[in-house]
Amino acid sequence: MRISITILLVFISSYYLSQKGKISGYTLDSNNEIIPNVTIYFDSIDKIIYSNNEGFYSSPKFEFGDYKVHFHSFGYQKKIYTISIDSTHKKNQNIILKELSYNLEEYEFLEEKEFNIRKLRAIEGVMITQGKKTEAIELENVDGNKAVNLSRQIYAKIPGLNIWESDGAGIQLGLGGRGLNPSRNSNFNTRQNGYDISADALGYPESYYSPPSEAIKEIQFIRGAASLQFGPQFGGLINFKLKDGNAQKKLETILRHTTGSFGLNNTFLSIGGNINKWNYYCYGNYKFGNEWRENSEFDLKNAYFKATNKFSEMGSLSIEFTKMNYLAQQPGGLTDQQFDINPDTSFRTRNWFKVDWNLAAIDFNYELSSSTKINSRTFGLLASRESLGYLDQINRADPMQERNLISGNFKNIGNETRFIHLYEKRNLPWAFLIGSRIYKGNSIGVQGEASNGNDANFEFINSQNNISSDFIESNYNFPSINFSLFSEHIFNLNQKLSITPGIRYEYINTSANGGYRIEYPDLAGNIIFDTVINIERYNVRDFLLIGIGLNHKISSAIEAYGNFSENYRSVNFADMQIRNPNFKIDPILKDERGFNSDLGVRGKIKNIIYFDASLYYLYYNNRIGTTLQTDTTLFNTYQFRTNISKSRTLGLEAVVDINWTNLFEKETKYNFSSFLNFAHNNAKYTSSDEPAFYGKNVEMVPKIILKTGCNLSIKDFSISYQYSYNHGQFTDATNAIFQTNAVVGMIPSYSIMDLSVKYQYKKFQIETGINNLTNEKYFTRRAVGYPGPGIIPSMPRNLYFCLQIII
Repeated sequence: MRISITILLVFISSYYLSQKGKISGYTLDSNNEIIPNVTIYFDSIDKIIYSNNEGFYSSPKFEFGDYKVHFHSFGYQKKIYTISIDSTHKKNQNIILKELSYNLEEYEFLEEKEFNIRKLRAIEGVMITQGKKTEAIELENVDGNKAVNLSRQIYAKIPGLNIWESDGAGIQLGLGGRGLNPSRNSNFNTRQNGYDISADALGYPESYYSPPSEAIKEIQFIRGAASLQFGPQFGGLINFKLKDGNAQKKLETILRHTTGSFGLNNTFLSIGGNINKWNYYCYGNYKFGNEWRENSEFDLKNAYFKATNKFSEMGSLSIEFTKMNYLAQQPGGLTDQQFDINPDTSFRTRNWFKVDWNLAAIDFNYELSSSTKINSRTFGLLASRESLGYLDQINRADPMQERNLISGNFKNIGNETRFIHLYEKRNLPWAFLIGSRIYKGNSIGVQGEASNGNDANFEFINSQNNISSDFIESNYNFPSINFSLFSEHIFNLNQKLSITPGIRYEYINTSANGGYRIEYPDLAGNIIFDTVINIERYNVRDFLLIGIGLNHKISSAIEAYGNFSENYRSVNFADMQIRNPNFKIDPILKDERGFNSDLGVRGKIKNIIYFDASLYYLYYNNRIGTTLQTDTTLFNTYQFRTNISKSRTLGLEAVVDINWTNLFEKETKYNFSSFLNFAHNNAKYTSSDEPAFYGKNVEMVPKIILKTGCNLSIKDFSISYQYSYNHGQFTDATNAIFQTNAVVGMIPSYSIMDLSVKYQYKKFQIETGINNLTNEKYFTRRAVGYPGPGIIPSMPRNLYFCLQIII
């Protein structure tokens, strides 16, 4: 009997010891608000997991027993718990972390689950954004045509954006605001995961690459006040924050395929997950189609890989690589008359555009303590862009002779390092940030003659790209060096009021070495004068930029903010010498300087209303613009790019997002929301040496930009409607209404409607919609060169259908 009891006890104890269980719960602050991405460390078994973006965590299965668990997040006191695992699944193990004395993030009012737009936190990662006008869009909950990156839907809740639609496939992104040129985001510092993606940050800040919407977790905006931390551009910062691998799975696969009107096909495949101390995410994207006009086929391939190693509880190291290349045929522009008669016409059969983009980055993060963090990002770019075709005015027929080829090659490398420290003064938290940036770039631009065929042959005649060749019109080398130091500091003067001053030192060294060809024909077209002008230009400058932000907490969920920041924009490489019969450049073009200021109020009312309304003022000195002039020899008109004058732009930018369902304090399977995005702009040239410019409207500034829409969700089904309106705008500083070559003139007002539907069933999701519901005939751009010249018509009514599966 005694033996039997002993055997039974051994069996029971061994069964118990072999049992495994797990724990799950949420990481919260002292106000029961979620804390995302908390590090959770089981020290006895050396295992690290993380809470997700909603603050939820779930451990792997461990053997029954007691475990010492460390919970840690930047800005919060470290907490150590002893947790007993004594059941197969121990739920609701919610962990409360205390802020460091006082929570700088108390100014974060918005819950992402209620709205898909929020303001950035006072400290967002290693950025200080206190007192600045900021927005962030969560892409997961945006309904729209993501296959073509349809900007008016994706950025529907960002007020004041003037959007160019240069192609129907969404290959190139064109965002402007406050009177700034939308061309490939050239007036924004455009980044991916915090590092540069443009061709050359100093001399050619255009972004030929932008990540596919399906891969983006969040898009972050900081308006002109971003100049102190991210570079002196007038527009501010756009940062595409890409997705990470699912922290709760070893492998998650997402496959999306979209088909649409005019032969659109878009396939997107991503895989990601978390294995031990490694998190990984990668995607592949292939898109092809024909758009809606003749001579407009495109083929795009895009891939990305990121791996992050959490080498300790306090540190991580990430490596990233992005590859994108595409080939697109461009149907050219139209004159006003051609557009009125038939906007789907194409008069250019031989124009092509090719881009190859290669980005790499290493991101190092280390938390020296709960209040001190360092981040260092090293990044590099190898890229090229080539445009091929007949560039002359669109009201002239293509003579089918040799085409013009413009080739650009870009190589750059840089590092940006930031140190941020939180500390306490007078029982209030203060925060200090200091950083540095070093950047070296080299760009080569060659323009000359290529074959007279119709194919995409991006070779100069005789394969020569030296200026000594008779077929080369210009050849330049553009080296650049940039060094910056910057610092900002949050001073909380009391529980409600904070002040955030900042300063930035910039050293810029740019040069242009090369030459260009001058030819003069006689009346019969014979060349009677041909010479090469060699150029060496050096421009070294350094300067300081200052700024200040104010923040006043009106209530626990509403704040007033204001800021002032100086801005600077250097002359682009493209402004030094391009041969184009529609376009000439002032040889003594000067850099631009000015400032941005904002004054606004924002917040949330009972999880029902999110709002942000602000007044802005942008001042520009030595503003670069274009004016219409006449060639005294050939008597044809062309655009002349020069320092036009001083200008000022002021206006109102406001957005309100209302969740009507939350008016009722009970859970329901229905959800209905609506939003209104409104901007009113007034932009004038205030002084100029040319009387023709004084008092004129600044080009590319619609007086009114309006977007509004609504969404109805019923369980796993949702339907969204959106209305967009842009007031008419001028395209040059003389405010010309009409020109026969269509390079300048009015862009008339237009209004567009879009409808989107989404349904989810288990692992499957269906998305469909109609863009330009009423088949509005409109355009957003008059191009000087590619993809024109002339009017670039926007897409007519089109449909799309997407099927997604998650495994």
